[in-house]
Amino acid sequence: MEQQQQAVEASRIIAVPEPGQLVEVRRRQWVVADIVASESSVAGRATQHLVTLSSIDEDGLGEELQVVWEIEPGAHIIEKAGLPEITGFDYAEKLDAFLDAVRWGAATNADRGFLQAPFRSGVSIEDFQLDPLVRAINMARANLLIADDVGLGKTIEAGLVIQELLLRHRARSVLVICPASLQQKWQDEMQEKFGLDFKIVNTDYIRQMRRDLGIHANPWTSFPRLITSQDWLKSGEALRLMRDTLSGAKRYPRKFDILVVDEAHNIAPSGSANYVLESQRTRLIREIAPHFQHKLFLTATPHNGYTESFTSLLELLDDQRFARNILPDEKQLQQAMVRRLKTDLVDAKGNPLYPERKLQALEVNYSNEERRVHQLLDDYCQSREETADQDRKYIGTHFVNSLMKKRLFSSPAAFASTLEKHVNTVNQGGKPAKATVIEERILRKALLKAEEDYARDEDYEAAQEEAVEEATKRSAPLTGDQKRLISQLRDWAQSAQHQSDSKADAICTWIEANLKTDSDWNHRRVILFTEYRTTQQWLQKILTEAGYGGDRLAIIHGGMDQEEREDVKAAFQTNPKDADVRILLATDAASEGIDLQNYCNCLMHLEIPYNPNVMEQRNGRIDRHGQKESEVLIWHPVDAGDSDGKAVGGHKEDIIRALRKLESMREDMGSVESPPVC
Repeated sequence: MEQQQQAVEASRIIAVPEPGQLVEVRRRQWVVADIVASESSVAGRATQHLVTLSSIDEDGLGEELQVVWEIEPGAHIIEKAGLPEITGFDYAEKLDAFLDAVRWGAATNADRGFLQAPFRSGVSIEDFQLDPLVRAINMARANLLIADDVGLGKTIEAGLVIQELLLRHRARSVLVICPASLQQKWQDEMQEKFGLDFKIVNTDYIRQMRRDLGIHANPWTSFPRLITSQDWLKSGEALRLMRDTLSGAKRYPRKFDILVVDEAHNIAPSGSANYVLESQRTRLIREIAPHFQHKLFLTATPHNGYTESFTSLLELLDDQRFARNILPDEKQLQQAMVRRLKTDLVDAKGNPLYPERKLQALEVNYSNEERRVHQLLDDYCQSREETADQDRKYIGTHFVNSLMKKRLFSSPAAFASTLEKHVNTVNQGGKPAKATVIEERILRKALLKAEEDYARDEDYEAAQEEAVEEATKRSAPLTGDQKRLISQLRDWAQSAQHQSDSKADAICTWIEANLKTDSDWNHRRVILFTEYRTTQQWLQKILTEAGYGGDRLAIIHGGMDQEEREDVKAAFQTNPKDADVRILLATDAASEGIDLQNYCNCLMHLEIPYNPNVMEQRNGRIDRHGQKESEVLIWHPVDAGDSDGKAVGGHKEDIIRALRKLESMREDMGSVESPPVC
């Protein structure tokens, strides 16, 4: 009893801090923001104090902590430091260094020409990477579209802007929205290169936070610097919690400070020749963007070939300066967009900083049977579009026809799965009634979903199957001639989907000629890119059976476990003397944000994407900063031509379509990469 009384008396003499005082708690320094005394009526129990603390650490600005002062181990008030004793004079060099350090640490909003971030980062910075930083500091609201070419260091440029705004106290909170596969990369780079601690907000983070802080804790106010996935945030509980955070919040002053959207082309409305509609990602950014003071959009491919999509992206960035469907003049665009291509950058001597890109043709000698099948599909599609014109259902029919042509050019396996879904659906019923407004809306929504970007290949394939089903249900029944054509196509697809074709044979011939020397594997590597997971699995089987599998063949696709993905990347980035892998099969879902340039300068497209941006994202995996070779070699399949010189698979149509989009991009943006050549 006597010991308990002594403990109580001891607790009474503990000094209690006051608001505004500097204290040390848990080996970190904090400023006391608020103090609440307990109202205990138990006799003999000392009053305790709930102290709210605010961090003053550079990497913890905005972080708060609550402790019970009397029972917090090691908590104490930091006394005001006295002036140092004068013990002599410093050398001029030492004093000059001290004054420089004081100047560097005292930058304010008035010091527009003085930058701190480059000196506080842990990365070697190229001169051109300072341009976005200088522009951001000179803007009242740093709304920038950083559209530098793939591999020029957009993440570093954004990190410099973020750090400078934090150091100048123009911002405290940062939210990075990026594809799921890039979350860990963003967290690691911000920590390693800028000393900024970011938390990744996902389902696991919310679960752990509620264990620690209670079921009503909101992740969006839990830490000043957060990273999250585009697709995770756009719906479900994540979006509900964000809306709760913004509920009742006024647009001015804004709720948050910096919004960073990586791979920002994913949030632009999807475009086609017939319509442009907003995706869930677009609506998400449109809803939350007004609540941020500064916005940084990062993408190497800001223009998808459709002017309305591009202007909509600019409007999301800054709706005071840009408007949808109204092209800004060159001066307006230059104020908000930073765009440099690798071909524009040279060193002090005028030599290119980056290797030359060479596009080459992979000639494919299609068999007569394959040419016959392509002609059958052309005849079937033409017949269906003529029927669709009569029934005014052209949009859905055109989508199905285009998709079947794309997938046939990709692989027999990809074509077979889409054809089977189309046949099963069209055979289910008779001629549909006249489409209502609601049915038209359902169809357009399904087609829009099929054109979105997905982190998982399975989701992409499922969206395409759903779109094929919705479009086919609203199309006319098959005529007798169409039934005959589709029966022949189906018979061929059933047998061909498990076999090699002429393109696969050409790839095997290329591997033998380029990756082997006297039948032994040399040190060259290649990446084979495809749009479809079905094609990837089909080619994996063929290459394995041809003797190019085992440790020599690696797979990377959307939906892979992050740890497994990193293992594949690490093996491919390792010196060929120490790692056996020579061939990497990758899908488009894995074509963003992954660096593969260390020991590879060869890349092959299994099909020509309709969207030039997709091709550029693929090429950027090896055509980027850190490429050691003087050339980057890109192959794409080209029909060697039959006796009449005719091309199969719609390849020339694809190139023409890509060229038209590139021309639109030149007019709207001023510069793009060189188009592919036949």
